[in-house]
Amino acid sequence: MRVLMSMVCLAVSAVLLPASAEPVAEYLGASSVELKNPHDLKLTPDGKHLLVSDVGNNRVAILDPESLELVGEFGSDHQSGTHDVEFDAAGRLYVADTHNNRVTIYELDGLTAKLVGELKDGIRGPEGVLAHPNGRIYVGGAWSGNVVAFEDGKPVAELKGLAAPHDLEVLANGDIWLSDSGNNRMLLLSPELDIKKELKGAPYNFNGVRYMDILADGTLIVGDKDNHQVKIISGDGEILQVIGSGKGGKGSGEFRTPEGVEVSGDNVWFSDSGNDRVVRYRLRMQ
Repeated sequence: MRVLMSMVCLAVSAVLLPASAEPVAEYLGASSVELKNPHDLKLTPDGKHLLVSDVGNNRVAILDPESLELVGEFGSDHQSGTHDVEFDAAGRLYVADTHNNRVTIYELDGLTAKLVGELKDGIRGPEGVLAHPNGRIYVGGAWSGNVVAFEDGKPVAELKGLAAPHDLEVLANGDIWLSDSGNNRMLLLSPELDIKKELKGAPYNFNGVRYMDILADGTLIVGDKDNHQVKIISGDGEILQVIGSGKGGKGSGEFRTPEGVEVSGDNVWFSDSGNDRVVRYRLRMQ
């Protein structure tokens, strides 16, 4: 996991920063299944499947994490604008069903998903969902400009004054990182939704920051959509690496409007959204 913090080469187009080691990211492949603007990514708790919020197809696509082949799907008969996928501690799946102004809740049995509930009070156009260890479900309402915390299916806390908030991810201490996309910033929130820190402006220069993953040491890996880059940021706010030239492309280490990020061990998956694909790398120390 720590290898990501000092990674110096995903491709020749990456913006390189000083590092104490010389790891290399090996490109392993890209999906060939027809995806339309894929966004968030999440491995199932057993690691056997990679779930993709396939926005343009109004579904959750289920991929094999290694081959990136399609092995299943669900939701196209009732979802509209599928954006985020998230598991809680009990293995229930929460999906941001954006255009229906709700979060749908499923129980999974292998490749079969059963719709068992929804969250919708106080939010419009949800695009981010977090199942927090405290038992609350936090939802970013992109159209309503807020984050709402739900407990037992009811809103119990709210943060207003945001602009197209997207992903939420939790740190080991319970604090929450939020991508406040329309304001081109990252916010660190308490579980009570108090703002504790802001990352904005130089040197981050976010432009439509979207989804993320967080390593055990607090390192952020963030899709900076409209910069066509992925940024790796230490827990104390230092930019460790910027991947992508910023011009938008499809070669190794290049993206077009990247969104989703998922990390497991030495594997990292990105939603290369503008290229309608998911890409996979393996990170190795050299």
